[in-house]
Formats: sequence, C-alpha cells, structure tokens
Amino acid sequence: MSDSRIRPLPLVRTLDLVPEETIERIHEASIQVLARTGMQIRSETLVKALEAEGGDADLEALRVRFPRDMVEEAIERAPSSYTMYARDPAADVVLDGLNCYLTCDGCASEVVDLRTGRMRPSTKQDLMDTTRVADAIPEISIAWQPCAARDVPTHVQPLHELHAQLLSTSKNIQQMTVIEPHHAGAAVEMAAVVAGGEEELRRRPILSAFQCTLSPLTLDGGPLESAVIYGKAGIPCGIVVMPLTGATAPMTVAGTLVLQNAELLGAITCLEFLAPGTPTFYGVCTSTMDLNSGSLSLGWGPEEQLFSFASAQLARRYRIPSQIGTFGTGAKTQDWQAGAQHALSGFTSYLAGGDMLCASGTIYGGRVFSFENMLLDSELLGIAVRVLQGFPDGDDELAIDVIEEVGPGGHFLAADHTLRHMRGLWQPRFFGRDSWEDWEAAGRPEPKHRARERAVKILEEHTPTPLSDAVEEELRRIIDHHTLEGAIDG
Repeated sequence: MSDSRIRPLPLVRTLDLVPEETIERIHEASIQVLARTGMQIRSETLVKALEAEGGDADLEALRVRFPRDMVEEAIERAPSSYTMYARDPAADVVLDGLNCYLTCDGCASEVVDLRTGRMRPSTKQDLMDTTRVADAIPEISIAWQPCAARDVPTHVQPLHELHAQLLSTSKNIQQMTVIEPHHAGAAVEMAAVVAGGEEELRRRPILSAFQCTLSPLTLDGGPLESAVIYGKAGIPCGIVVMPLTGATAPMTVAGTLVLQNAELLGAITCLEFLAPGTPTFYGVCTSTMDLNSGSLSLGWGPEEQLFSFASAQLARRYRIPSQIGTFGTGAKTQDWQAGAQHALSGFTSYLAGGDMLCASGTIYGGRVFSFENMLLDSELLGIAVRVLQGFPDGDDELAIDVIEEVGPGGHFLAADHTLRHMRGLWQPRFFGRDSWEDWEAAGRPEPKHRARERAVKILEEHTPTPLSDAVEEELRRIIDHHTLEGAIDG
C-alpha cells in the first residue's frame, strides 16, 4: 500500500471560539452536577465496583455521585494521545492533536440504492459495499459502520456487521453496535483472529469502539461492561453523548454543554476506574429539538456549530482526543440544503480542531446512507483544508521575477513558474467547472451524478486487502457459535 492510503487533515489552524472563562465555568458546573446529582448506572454490580473505587453510591436508585478528586484522577488516567491501528500499517491513525481524521457515518438503517436511487432497508451486503467504498477513499481514515445489516438475525447482528467490515477494509474499524458484554467478548475474539492473536491485538488493536450514554445522566450496564471488556483487551473505547437540547438536555446552549460534559466526564470516570488506562475519546453528537415536532432537529443549525466549537475546546482542556459530530443535514438528497449544511458543519468542526470528525455519508438526520454524500463530503473537507492551510510567501511564491519576466500585457501560461506551481491549485472531482454548453451536452450532470459514477467505479474495481481462508473460516465459526447459542437461549 502507498503512503496515501489515508489522507489526514492537518490541524494547522484552530479557533478557540468560546472564551476560556466560559469553558472553565462549564467545567466547574459539570463537576458540581457529578458531585450533587451524579449518574444512574443501571447495573448493581458496576455500582458496587464504583463505590469500592471511591464513588458515592445509592444502590437502591443505582446512582453514583462522583467526587471531584475521582473525576480529576480519571482524566489523568486517560491517555492524551495514542494510535488507532489498522490491518494495513499505512492506514494507522495517530491521535496526537496534529491531524484531524474523517470517519464514515454510523449505522444508518436505510441506504439510497446506487442503481435505483430509491431508499430501502440496508443489508449486510450494503455494509460491505459502503465500507469498500470508504476503504478506497483516502479522506476516510476510520471505518465506522456506514449502515446496519438488517437482514441477519438480530441477536448476532453486531458480529455480522464486524465480519462485513473485516472483509471490506484494512483501515481501523470503529465498532458502535456492540452494547452487550457477550458481543464485546466475541468482537475481541474476532479481532484477535484477524490480528494474529490476543497479544498481537493488544500491541496493534485494529479495532476501536465507543459506547453511548443515555441523556440525561444515565449509563446502561451492558454498554459500560462492554467498554470495560474492550479496555482490558487494549482496544480504544470512546464515550459518545447525544443529548437533545430542550428534550433530554436543558433548553439553553450553556445548560446542554454542562449536561453533555458531565455525562462524558462521568462515563470516562467509570471506564478509567474499572479499566485503568483505557484509550478513550470525548465524543459529541449533540443536537437540538425541533420546536415544531418535538423530535430531533434534522438540519444542522447554528447551535450545533457552537456545540462543535465548545466540545473540541473542552476535550483539549482535558487533553483527551475528541470526536465531533459533523455533516448533519435534514435533506433527503444531495441538494442545496445538504451542500450548505454539510459545508458549514464540516468547516466548523475542522476549524474547531476536532481530532476525529464523524461522520461522512448520511442524509435525513443520519437515518439514510448515501454513497454520493460520502464522496461529496470528502470533496468539501478538501476545500476547508486548503483554505486553512493558507499559503507560503517565499520569494518564489511572491513571484516578483516572473511578474517582471511577463511584464504588462503578457500572460503566464508558458512560464516555468506556472508549471512548477500548477499542481498547488485545488481541483474539483465532482463540482462542475465546465461551460454551460458542455454541461447541456452532457445531460446537465450534477455533483451527485459524478459522485455516483465514482462510487460505481470503485465497487467495480477496488478490492480490499483480503483475509486468508483460515481466518475467514474461523470468523464464520465464531459467528455460527454465537448464532446457535443465542437461538438456544431464546
């Protein structure tokens, strides 16, 4: 593989939009919430374990309150930088604050069919196809599950989804649907088979994961136990929160930030005391309630931009890598709304300095995956990167000599200086720059049409790094074992 296997986005400019004193007020308020209100941990076993570590536990209510020193110690235990390894070493992702990495989006229940353009339920084959396209796109560094495998038995669906991605990419796979301990154990077993054993997996964990809180201030036992299993196996496991302003969070932006920060710090505290030293990340997909329907706001608005800036700053305050929700749109296709909302959210999240941007490829509030959108999102981020990189101002770039050489009334087309620097200009892959006449003659193609053609071409031509027959057989054996075991238990 070439060194262009992935294309990190250099964090050359970061904007701390929120005043430092406001960040500190949010931090202090979050500490108060954790000490006074705490979190409900829906597992008596875990509540007792956290009580033994210093938490103030109420077993009857399954609630744990966290003293300040416990939270601060947990933050210190969390690594400030680490590597998320890939089956292909050229696709390793180093989270050290110097680069930003794009992921594909997470587990949409429907896809837009590439052949018909119609929305339909997603399948395991769709997950393989979407992951294979992500494997071929260098801007995509981490392979979230773009869509769900809805055509397999539900009691082993997470294992089928991991299997589909192991077959379809050699980039780091970020698991998001394993929320039960037995599935987490099986996922670790599958990853170890591919990595070459438990110790090799611990040395180079090709899998990462995250678990979600339930807003407000709740953690189910299964996800937390799964996070601990991952952590003890050496697999990075982030915490992601998804509060909804006005519904599962206060109506104010500041109040929502306090709640999300308290949930993240509380969950990270649980993880770092139950599995000390686990590489984790500060994951945020905070949104607002639509005031007309009371449901999730399907379009990225100004509040979401503020959440992005503040969340990245809070993560930097704790020296914990961040994963920032990006590319949210309520659009049902790749139209003006999708382009505007994705451009704004992509530029904001990148300028905010998120270590990981999740994620690329969905429309309709994250419910539907679109191949075209994943490619168009990559193009949008390329523009943001180019702008924030700025421009060099050396003597050759200032071009005094070539300006003198060409002089008034001339042109620069034949100049050696032009030839040397022409590759430095950004060039579109999907956005049209052809003349009106050529556009008409070509049938009035739109960016989404060009992106669709590219996706089809990738699926026709791109072959991910294969697994050996022996590894593939062992993966199927693990899935078959859990399929039978689940059927017997059922």
